[in-house]
Amino acid sequence: MKKVYLDNASTTAMRPEVIQEMTKIMAEDFGNPSSTHSFGRNGRTILELSRKSIAKHLNCTAQEIIFTSGGTEADNWILRSAVEDLKVERIITSRIEHHAVLYASLALESDYNIQIDYVDIKPDGSIDLTHLSNLLSDEKKTIVSLMHVNNETGTILDLDRVSTICKQYNALFHSDTIQSVGKTEIDLQTTPVDFIVASAHKFHGPKGVGFAFIRKNSGLQPLIFGGEQEKGLRAGTEAVHQIAGMSKALTLSYENLDQERDYIFDLKMYLIEQLEINFPGFRINGKKDDFYNIINIILPFSSDKTSMLLFSLDMKGIAVSRGSACQSGSIKPSHVLKEMLSEEDLKLPNLRISFSHYNTKEDIDWLIQGLKTI
Repeated sequence: MKKVYLDNASTTAMRPEVIQEMTKIMAEDFGNPSSTHSFGRNGRTILELSRKSIAKHLNCTAQEIIFTSGGTEADNWILRSAVEDLKVERIITSRIEHHAVLYASLALESDYNIQIDYVDIKPDGSIDLTHLSNLLSDEKKTIVSLMHVNNETGTILDLDRVSTICKQYNALFHSDTIQSVGKTEIDLQTTPVDFIVASAHKFHGPKGVGFAFIRKNSGLQPLIFGGEQEKGLRAGTEAVHQIAGMSKALTLSYENLDQERDYIFDLKMYLIEQLEINFPGFRINGKKDDFYNIINIILPFSSDKTSMLLFSLDMKGIAVSRGSACQSGSIKPSHVLKEMLSEEDLKLPNLRISFSHYNTKEDIDWLIQGLKTI
């Protein structure tokens, strides 16, 4: 059976060069990077070269990159330390964030009785920046946590504009950039965001590794205690092979960015064309020109097709999703779409289709054929 993978927002296939790099390091450079002997020093060199390489792509200093197990850990660490150590009294976020931010915020509200304010969402899924300014005008020590690219709809936040608004009101700004690192340019010299996070498996690297950008002199304190790894901010022996794999994946992503972005954007436009021809009543959740590798659609099917849609496509070898992979086992409607759609529309079959450079037009034709038989 032909297999078609169109769920790249949940995870991506590793590039062959990344696997090769990791295999070599696992075989040859197994030393603990904290050890002082030659095996350890080799590991340390690989670690620090990876850190420098990642920092170069984001135009920040190597000291500002801290390795973590992924985005969820990084989001939790930043928010918790902001409250515990930086004495933040309020988190301003939105109801369409990833649960790593939403649930971390609720836990902090419960533990520290801090205030949580939610920014209004417009019908197209974008953040109401006027409402954000109004919330910030109530002067309290605040961290704003808003994602750069929404993982379910691909809606893009204007990082520069939000950074400027936060600076104006002396608020800290944390952005979950899981879906955008490696897929679009981020210049941390010109964009004064305080904290961003990344997961390697979203840009063709390994799972279980990511990083946080922590702007220098932020005052953040560790979440995990033990050894002095990661400048004392994140204890635990670093996974050198995974970190090197992540660094390699990020380098390849940025080297091929223009070419792959154009190719993927063309695939997205081709899918929209095919949907217009074959399912003229379909609708896009969000805007047509949202992030280039994600599209979220409502299909012109009856609501009784909703529960079996993913299963039917999976039986045809087609992998898509109805939203975040972390929630895919849930029968509840997407918390993101809930903020954008009416009760009736929420019951209709919706799909999140997300592309990579490994996809082809044939994959899209196969998806269209699969949908026609439902």
